[in-house]
Amino acid sequence: MNKSVGTVTDLDRKEKKAYREQTKEVQIGDVTIGGSHPVAIQSMTNTRTEDVKGTVEQILRLEAAGCEIVRCTVPTREAAEALRKIKKSIHIPLVADIHFDYRMALAAIENGADKIRINPGNIGSVDRVRTVVEKAKEYGVPIRIGVNSGSLEKPLLEKYGGVTAEGIVESALDKIRMVEGMDYDNLVVSIKSSDVQMCVKAHEQIARQCPYPLHVGITEAGTVYSGNIKSSVGLGIILHEGIGNTIRVSLTGDPVEEIRSAKLILKTLGLRKGGIEVVSCPTCGRTQIDLIGLAEQVEQMVQEFPLDLKVAVMGCVVNGPGEAKEADLGIAGGIGEGLLIKKGAIIKKVKEEELLETLRQELKHWDK
Repeated sequence: MNKSVGTVTDLDRKEKKAYREQTKEVQIGDVTIGGSHPVAIQSMTNTRTEDVKGTVEQILRLEAAGCEIVRCTVPTREAAEALRKIKKSIHIPLVADIHFDYRMALAAIENGADKIRINPGNIGSVDRVRTVVEKAKEYGVPIRIGVNSGSLEKPLLEKYGGVTAEGIVESALDKIRMVEGMDYDNLVVSIKSSDVQMCVKAHEQIARQCPYPLHVGITEAGTVYSGNIKSSVGLGIILHEGIGNTIRVSLTGDPVEEIRSAKLILKTLGLRKGGIEVVSCPTCGRTQIDLIGLAEQVEQMVQEFPLDLKVAVMGCVVNGPGEAKEADLGIAGGIGEGLLIKKGAIIKKVKEEELLETLRQELKHWDK
């Protein structure tokens, strides 16, 4: 894995698969990441961790949406102690997010965190980092070394003339070597930036040099609208390059939206199967029904079904049946009515207000 730093070119596209699959396997609770294991979906709670009830409720919603690893901030000892209670009521690995106070990392490990996230550069002296590493070693807890563009050290800013991909990578590699020098390699690495192109470049560089699983994401991506676009572009490129073992779509909003987006990104790239894919036409002057509202209802409704299908929602009966041929099921609207289409064939005509329920019943009895 110790290759010279550089960017991926057409000459080494064949290495893309190797980046992800050649990383070390790391066990986080009952989820294994790295190597040939699937890219795992992660999110972070936005509740106060000290609020056990509220945090558990949010994590259970995340689980239902498909979250596989969840992270909680641990800024206080009360938050660290809450982890033990939270773990009793959830079913996915729990990661403790630590900043500045190394004692919170120790407390989080002692209270059952399945992994801790630290930036060795902001928790104090080397001795404090060593204390955390020794505690992680004692409990067999992986450490995620996280470096963000916003926390880049002053010497690196001066060396590279500001925040750069090269500086981010050098900072991360320095931290990795520090922990390796303490005889610990149960590591996950994360390098993030809100600058999509910088983030992509940094991941292309570190993938050549880092043998550990990479947690990827575009940090501070923004609202559900802008954040989804930036994350889809950035993560799409990074994942397509064969880089990344866990992902988070960072959004300013309900974290459940992060899971929905992550699942669709992975499925679009062929890295995840299962779940119903909804395709819909952009509407035009021929549309005689509330297609936008109907498509949104369908997208919500299909989450009830653990099926691997494509469902089309079309706005008119002129092109609808033809455009829906590649879908397993489809509905196409007319004037106050619509068609149900199955495998490209028109099955029946129903009233507009019955379209959604008709589709639901078809899904409910699929393959029965």
